[in-house]
Amino acid sequence: MKLRFLLTAPVFITTMAFAQATQPPLPDVPTLMKQVEEHQHKLDKVRENYTYHETVVTHELDKKGNIKKNESEENDVFFVNGHEIDRKVKKNGKELNADEQKKEQEHVEKEVERASKTPPGQSLHGDEVSVSRLLQIMKVSNPRREQMDNRSVIAFDFTGDPHAKTHGMAEDASKKLSGTIWVDESDCQVRRMVVRFDDNFHLGFGLFSVGKGSTFTFDQKLVNNELWLPTDAQVHIIAHAIGVIGWRGDIAVTDNDYQKFHADAQQQPGATVVSPTSH
Repeated sequence: MKLRFLLTAPVFITTMAFAQATQPPLPDVPTLMKQVEEHQHKLDKVRENYTYHETVVTHELDKKGNIKKNESEENDVFFVNGHEIDRKVKKNGKELNADEQKKEQEHVEKEVERASKTPPGQSLHGDEVSVSRLLQIMKVSNPRREQMDNRSVIAFDFTGDPHAKTHGMAEDASKKLSGTIWVDESDCQVRRMVVRFDDNFHLGFGLFSVGKGSTFTFDQKLVNNELWLPTDAQVHIIAHAIGVIGWRGDIAVTDNDYQKFHADAQQQPGATVVSPTSH
């Protein structure tokens, strides 16, 4: 056994060294994320051909982490002018009643009108930080090449720069974050993102805060070999408000039932997430 190892070890080491040597150099992270943004904008029109179903389950937790209350909401998601629109269809497993459906329809119509007038890339509601701007606020480290779903991804870690000059609430909050981003190397799309709050972040003149230890995980995958869409997200929130006992909760978001529309706006069932073996 020892002789066999001594004979094969040099071959194995040489093979591994050759594989590493033949890999292209790691891309510059800011340049890579700029490409991600550009690719995202190019796919805005394709995205408007898709809809999918989203389920959001919220577990309110006590101080010991035990579940004390459950809530759920189901939405049909579609896109207008590059903006996501959510239409609520169920609350806590029950269909909306007639009054609730009417209110939801009015809400969706207002959202569609607002989205039609808002350029792609701009937020429909308040503060929003672009990926390229986010990287100006962050310190990036440890870029590396990994495999995810049998696809090559570029991963890198980030942490907020406390000395970065920021404007607005969203940019201020970004300085409190750290995490890791995985980018699909072939398609220049974010495959996974994990974010943590490393410090408390105060909102509304200090009346409300998101607590240190809150986390967010986001995943998306390739659908029908043409578009990357969300598959799931996990959120753990620790929050505090003046005069109110702190709130803790776990939120699980599941996206599925992807469907594509024909040019005549008829729905085409059967859009599926591409399995890893098909890449």
